[in-house]
Amino acid sequence: MTNVAIVILNYNGEALLKKFLPLVISYSANARIIVADNCSTDQSVQTLRKEFFSVEIIQIPENRGFCGGYNFAIKNIAEKYCVLINSDIEVTPNWLDPLVAIMEADTIIGAVQPKILSYYQRNYFEYAGAAGGAIDLLGYPFCRGRVFNELEEDSGQYNQNVQLFWASGACFMIRTELFSKMGGLDEDFFAHMEEIDFCWKLNRAGYKVFFQNLSTVYHVGGGTLAKSNPMKTYLNFRNGLSLVYKHWSLHELIFKLPIRILLDWAAGLKFLMVDKSPKDASAVVKAHYHFIKNFQKDYLKRKQMRIDFPNKYRLPMFKKSIVLAFYLFNKRTYNQIVGEDLPK
Repeated sequence: MTNVAIVILNYNGEALLKKFLPLVISYSANARIIVADNCSTDQSVQTLRKEFFSVEIIQIPENRGFCGGYNFAIKNIAEKYCVLINSDIEVTPNWLDPLVAIMEADTIIGAVQPKILSYYQRNYFEYAGAAGGAIDLLGYPFCRGRVFNELEEDSGQYNQNVQLFWASGACFMIRTELFSKMGGLDEDFFAHMEEIDFCWKLNRAGYKVFFQNLSTVYHVGGGTLAKSNPMKTYLNFRNGLSLVYKHWSLHELIFKLPIRILLDWAAGLKFLMVDKSPKDASAVVKAHYHFIKNFQKDYLKRKQMRIDFPNKYRLPMFKKSIVLAFYLFNKRTYNQIVGEDLPK
């Protein structure tokens, strides 16, 4: 499988590399395995040189975040397919071949993700990706197997290979040439939702994003930022606004953006009043301030987006609100929410 490069982005993840890299090596025969080190300050690079001779190392001169790190590393990739995978992923036997097979079967498929289950609760889906990503009317992402913080048990309910809106940045395969063609990951995102932005561009360009149920990995999650970390809250809310501003039409912005902003503020109040987490509430405020401060920069990106990717294609989006479905109608699973509107 010399047409596949596996790129693991690492930042101070020496313990994770020791734990999970041996399985990547064992279960990825003939693939080129690369660790892109994001200027770690621990012993990651020394450990790689000492214990993992078959693994290539790309040393990034500064911590460029998830987006910048991968952009830097993938410039060095010549293989047909590239797998972006977190350092806290446990791969399984035969995880790689099904991903390649689905890409080989249809050249319109630009990216594919495996089933992502929880490392700690192994019969449950993991937060970051589950069985593939969707996006709702107001630009809120959710997954087959995860809606907000509600995780489903995997009983085979999502074992169909279906078209997605986005693939999880925790682990997905991309056609390497498309990564460059799409402009890589938006480095202003730094981390979080960058894969949704990237897959949105793929969709706009007429490529498909798919789920492959025959490939399974287990994700620890929170290897860099825990789910409750205010920095993660800030990045999610900040990048969420930038995401929809870049991609929505003018008509959508006029009617949807005010609602989206109000719902974000409602979430901030929930953090403050219900969750008793003033730091998370403050993170929402800071995210909105950043959006206003960088409005001109986002406007230029939005303008260029319409030139490069004019959105001529019907996108596989959910045309209703998951916020209403979840909080008002008490629907807790993907299947309950989407009904017949999206593939199961």
